[in-house]
Amino acid sequence: MMILWGEFFMKKYCIIGDDNRSNYIRKIYTDLGVKITDYFKADYVIAPIPFSRDGIRITDTTINCEEFITAIEDKILFTGAIKESIKKKLKNIKYYDLMEMDDVAILNAIPTAEGAILKAIENSDITIHGSNCLVMGYGRIGKILASMLKGIGANVYCEARKKKDLAFIEAYGYHKVALEDINNCLSHMDYIFNTIPIQLLDEQRLHLVKKDTIIIDLASAPGGIDLKKAKELGLNVIWALSLPGKVAPKTAAIYLKDIIDKIIKEESL
Repeated sequence: MMILWGEFFMKKYCIIGDDNRSNYIRKIYTDLGVKITDYFKADYVIAPIPFSRDGIRITDTTINCEEFITAIEDKILFTGAIKESIKKKLKNIKYYDLMEMDDVAILNAIPTAEGAILKAIENSDITIHGSNCLVMGYGRIGKILASMLKGIGANVYCEARKKKDLAFIEAYGYHKVALEDINNCLSHMDYIFNTIPIQLLDEQRLHLVKKDTIIIDLASAPGGIDLKKAKELGLNVIWALSLPGKVAPKTAAIYLKDIIDKIIKEESL
């Protein structure tokens, strides 16, 4: 774990949020002797990820986004998954969207994938081993999730649009599924994991899904599934948001704290 030196101890930090990940970050800094204070007194402000789900209040708080932004104009903000509408309001503030950094996003994908598998196990009466699993999207989360599922013994199908991704999917021993061919495999799946924040599982495709299929949506709002239609069809859909902070908050806190320390150190040079 990176150690804070010299001038770092002179700075004041604010960690917003009362979820387990925020509490772990707060504890780590407190144990190091860093001064923790309110955001209007702090030099560095660490806000939840995502920053805001509704664009009005900071996630899981009663803090109004616009009032908060006005109060931190002379501070540095660390958060993630910031809506474009909020970014426009942050134009006069120095901020870091941690989820746009590859090292953070890739490491964050690990507890996300583990959490997705946990949700699948909790909501099913069959093993993942020997089952047919479809991973929609072959990005950071999709790659790690596919590897974990294969390690458990699942028959892994991966959907992708790019030829390059489809080639990698085949090279790693998964079943490749081009987006235009996805309808042909939906009825055979025991588990579907979606990572794409576009509604690809619409009414037409949901009619092809088996009633006992477990669907785990990992995509940020608006998600990738027509939830209303899925409910009407009696499908088992779990919209699993912010899994790192729920299933592995300590690990997620360490990931974020380490990259924040690195940025602050570089800022001071």
